[in-house]
Amino acid sequence: MRKLNLVVVFNNSLDKALFCIRAKDPYKGLYNFVGGKVENGEANDEAAYRELFEETGISSNDIELDHFMDLNYFKYENNIQVYYGILKHNVNLVEEKNKLEWVTINEELLNNNKFAGNYNIPHIIRQIKVYLKNGTGIDKY
Repeated sequence: MRKLNLVVVFNNSLDKALFCIRAKDPYKGLYNFVGGKVENGEANDEAAYRELFEETGISSNDIELDHFMDLNYFKYENNIQVYYGILKHNVNLVEEKNKLEWVTINEELLNNNKFAGNYNIPHIIRQIKVYLKNGTGIDKY
């Protein structure tokens, strides 16, 4: 299976998430989480931090990532590792290939004509927020 990662970056108040606007297929022109391929021999966590830094300029000094879930697409032979983190402080974003934008977390995430992933984005955000509320005591849901 090919290993990929998605990185969900929340602002401090947990009301916005960082998205890129895809410059190429798949999902060209749609909002998606940042992320990319895990290289051969690369540790999963290292790949998530590397992709995040390459695409946004956000480093391990700015955020602590947590491996939250995997999505396995056996027919496509893809293992998508989902990481999340909450920014420790404001950062100046550095765009690589894709435009970056902070998006308010609301029902608009269900717009499949605007957001990639065939409704995975609202599912992933909802699951992380439920965990943060119930699993860690953070009450900013």
